Amino acid sequence: MSKQSILDRLATWMRGRNGSDELGNTVLGFSVLLLLINVFARTQWLSLVAFIAAVYACWRTSSKNVAQRREENRAFLKLVGPLATWVHNPAASFAELRSYRHLTCPSCHQKMRVPRGKGKMRVTCPSCHKKFDARS
Repeated sequence: MSKQSILDRLATWMRGRNGSDELGNTVLGFSVLLLLINVFARTQWLSLVAFIAAVYACWRTSSKNVAQRREENRAFLKLVGPLATWVHNPAASFAELRSYRHLTCPSCHQKMRVPRGKGKMRVTCPSCHKKFDARS
């Protein structure tokens, strides 16, 4: 059996399945982290939790219920969305935090940023165009 034949069979088997997504990748990374910790801890329950997490990540990848997996992934991204920027590039996130102040519109709850150090200013929401006063 050639390498191309195996890849074709795998591609055919994966058609119509969820595939890899952020939640599955995070759970798999968590599983690997637990296994690395277990190298030093040497506890049976930790390896069991890591194994269950890895099986769950593989199950998500091969699931045919794409709509449900997509909804779970969307909820996960909504939950960890603000943290993702800090994890990917903490230096840039810290620099932005020092340069800008983040505000929320009192009317429509749209998030926006204004430059720091400008004092009291009148801000216009880009979404609903309501004007409000804020300190930067």
